[in-house]
Amino acid sequence: MKISSRSILAITLFASACTTTRQTSQGGAVKQNYVEQNLLNDSILQYAQVGVAIFDPSGNKYLYSYKADKYFTPASNTKLFSCYAAMKYLGDSITGINYFENDTAIFLYPTGDPTLLHPDYHNQPVIRFLQQSKKNIYINPPKWNTTAWGEGWSWDDYADDYMVERSSLPVYGNVVQWVQENNDTTGSSNPDFVPSPSIYSNPEVNWKVRFTADTSRRFRVGRDLNTNTFFITQGLERKASQFVPFVTNGLQSALELLPDTVGKEITETPAATRRKLERTDALQLLAMQSVSSQPLDSMLKPMMHRSDNFFAEQCLQMVSYDMFREFNEKKVIDSLLKKDLKDLPQSPAWADGSGLSRMNLFSPEDFVALLQKMEKEFGMPRMKNILATGGTGTLKNYYRSDSNYIFAKTGTLRGVVALSGYLITEKGKILIFSVLVNNHNGSSTAIRRKVEAFLNEVRRSN
Repeated sequence: MKISSRSILAITLFASACTTTRQTSQGGAVKQNYVEQNLLNDSILQYAQVGVAIFDPSGNKYLYSYKADKYFTPASNTKLFSCYAAMKYLGDSITGINYFENDTAIFLYPTGDPTLLHPDYHNQPVIRFLQQSKKNIYINPPKWNTTAWGEGWSWDDYADDYMVERSSLPVYGNVVQWVQENNDTTGSSNPDFVPSPSIYSNPEVNWKVRFTADTSRRFRVGRDLNTNTFFITQGLERKASQFVPFVTNGLQSALELLPDTVGKEITETPAATRRKLERTDALQLLAMQSVSSQPLDSMLKPMMHRSDNFFAEQCLQMVSYDMFREFNEKKVIDSLLKKDLKDLPQSPAWADGSGLSRMNLFSPEDFVALLQKMEKEFGMPRMKNILATGGTGTLKNYYRSDSNYIFAKTGTLRGVVALSGYLITEKGKILIFSVLVNNHNGSSTAIRRKVEAFLNEVRRSN
């Protein structure tokens, strides 16, 4: 067969290109093989989807990469994006309430602050401000352009304390704590013994309560789907308690619970007055004042350490209010992705603030890019303070030996294990990493131990 010189040239160029591609692939394959040998060689991950990205900022290169550009459900790693939004836009302190006042009244504008009357915060500047005022107090209904639950949430978890409703004016963390105290358990071994415990709530509420029987004889509280009707099963425990989300009904539940604490009536602004205020909105904005509630990081730290879904959701609502004077997480997410986060390696599907939604889709490279951005914009000392390290928060049972070398956020849903953060090597180098596991059918604890061993090996090797 006769081959022309043009064909020979084309074959030569093609071979050269193949060689270059093969060398690039070979470099990637070495990294991939390391991940396979040190992380994926376990039966618990045999059928799972795994993505790994470990980046060296000092060398501006990935040291290890395995399906790092693929999309995964990240569970609570989503909170890293909500945390970024809050750090970027909410300043050093949370705005507890905005208000406008005239000679006779104060008109409150809710900001979505989740710390109002939250049991973790004993200092309550907003409550103190309202108690000290001698004027009538009204609340202006906000532009609430979203829903109490996030897109893609599992609706039948509505009575569980990890799926608290979002709202413009949260109070008490939008949960009620039911407590049982039982002083007489002497007949508990008798199957016919009927306890007569004291049962009360924090805060004290006047909502409907129905008592139910249960053969387990353990204290338990449920709730009606759409109303604040609670179903309580008395137990034999000497003391037991349970936190249950309440139905916020917009501002209604907050308006029911606030007067007892503030010591005066608080009502919605009458419609006629509201229309008048809306017509003079520009003048209001000039005269608008605010009351700060808590230092921002005093909320972000527990949010990340205990993976607080409610705080994370309210972060996006507060940023939305700050940006648009309305509550709409979709609008703020769209704005962030188009502006502040437009350079992410892959364009994520971002559905909520907490990661409860399985509609969230991010890549390991997205988390690495975000964490690098956060370190540059906010500094490593602040990131170390906000994120959990070994032996603390959701990492309390992991990375305990020679702690303070990892600062990260966990993520867990059924079939999902995630961990993204910063890793300080034995040589003092700071690496940024993300390990996302989807569709596993094994033990989450066993997978976390496997990831822990893998990252500790990376730490020793670099």
